[in-house]
Amino acid sequence: MRSYQRYTIFGLIGLLAVTAVLAAVRFGGGWHVAATVMTLLFLVGLYDLAQRRHAILRNYPVIGHLRFLFENFRPEIRQYMIEGDQDEVPFSREARALVYQRAKGVEDKRPFGTIENVYGSGYSWLTHSATPVKNDNADFRVMVGGPACRQPYSASLYNISAMSFGALSGNAILALSRGAKMAGFAQDSGEGGISRYHREGGGDLIYQIASGYFGCRNDDGSFSPERFAEQAADPRIRMIEVKLSQGAKPGHGGMLPAAKISPEIAEARGIPMGVDCISPPAHGTFSTPMGLMKFIQQLRELSDGKPVGFKLCIGHRREFLSMVKAMLKTGIRPDFIVIDGAEGGTGAAPIEFVNRVGMPMLEGLTFVHNALRGAGIRDEIRIGAAGKIISAFDIARALALGADWCNSGRGFMFAIGCIQAQACHTNKCPVGIATQDPLRQRALDVADKSERVARFHRNTMHALGEIAGAAGLRNPSDFMPYHFMFRHKDNEFRDGNEAYPYLPEGFLLSGDEIPELADWYGRWDRASAETFSPPEIPHGPFTRRG
Repeated sequence: MRSYQRYTIFGLIGLLAVTAVLAAVRFGGGWHVAATVMTLLFLVGLYDLAQRRHAILRNYPVIGHLRFLFENFRPEIRQYMIEGDQDEVPFSREARALVYQRAKGVEDKRPFGTIENVYGSGYSWLTHSATPVKNDNADFRVMVGGPACRQPYSASLYNISAMSFGALSGNAILALSRGAKMAGFAQDSGEGGISRYHREGGGDLIYQIASGYFGCRNDDGSFSPERFAEQAADPRIRMIEVKLSQGAKPGHGGMLPAAKISPEIAEARGIPMGVDCISPPAHGTFSTPMGLMKFIQQLRELSDGKPVGFKLCIGHRREFLSMVKAMLKTGIRPDFIVIDGAEGGTGAAPIEFVNRVGMPMLEGLTFVHNALRGAGIRDEIRIGAAGKIISAFDIARALALGADWCNSGRGFMFAIGCIQAQACHTNKCPVGIATQDPLRQRALDVADKSERVARFHRNTMHALGEIAGAAGLRNPSDFMPYHFMFRHKDNEFRDGNEAYPYLPEGFLLSGDEIPELADWYGRWDRASAETFSPPEIPHGPFTRRG
């Protein structure tokens, strides 16, 4: 379906309006009613095209009102526990509603208590204090940058996750960037490079470098130190992030077909027109834990001391412990590590990767936090968390389990109007976000949506201050696992210290083995700073080839 064909109904209404008016002039009678109705519908369509509040109506004049009509008449009491999926559908619906309310600045209160099933396993809650406090300042921040960093960055506790120009439209990127500038937080560029829309928006940027080295590559696709240094000199780039994997499709590369590469995408990525753009599954610049640390050090030097870290979804835990050993052996520390959960989003990925590959965020975050504690270097490295983090409660829980700040893609997508049409990979996004179609993305009004981005961030930070105050805390960074409870079974719950405990500082290096942590010691012994490959295991009765 061609992009302009969605205006067919509107055009037909205009034609019918003209016909009805002519018939009314000539024949009179009932044609006057038809002419009035069709003219009013045509005027509604003209207003839809001109208004800037609703992208759906700008892209689908007249017929777009059907969506809002159906929303108004949907049942107010919903069936949450549906067969086959007891979490995903209600989470998406209610989370989107929460973001819309906060982004638009409308009332987000709700009568009649909780909307979730408090008796099901997996439910978690905050333990509040009998002496709550009032937090007036909601500008919560954390300083990112270790001893080797010369340009540390004061980051908000809530920032925009990696979403590339190319996956998102120019208007979407621009709205996000402007909103980030208004509210004083950062936007991750995604692996697609820094586009002119990122720069025009003026917000703080986290420059992500993935296996395609977009924006800092040679003609053969290899890493270019010179082009990276030129990019990193931009004062709007505050941090550098090496992407090892992302939650929605860890271990999976990608390809942007030549037909979808526009001149603007080619400029941002530093790739030629007319050639398929390949993102390999793995980096070509390094292949060992030691190599990763040396690459981080190289990027830090080339960026004149800006914070450099890496992002990954946890897979083989031994491999992450190998990275930790490389940190100890080389003395090189990343300034930060971002943990993406398997529940993270993407524009397109094989269903098996979306559902069954990678570790969920809470488990991955806890593992990385404790691995760094075990090696005695947790205080030197900041941890970011990403993966369905939308509400203030989501942020608070992640902070309690070891994160220093959080990123969200889904939340800020909702803020600029995403309705989860799941058409991201078709170039037919109905609200102009995940498309390069100039007509479709015209529906996204940058001025209106950037205000919503800033408002969503401010209101969420305000809510975070309130939820911290309810726990008796002045700063959300003071959350600890014991501030939360987790329902383990229908009739059983556990304290956060039991469900996600902080393990002892230096336990991997002390030599005094704790029996309950035998699995940690075995995995640590198998890890190597020199290689990601597993150690040789002799063939025997319990091996695959035994």
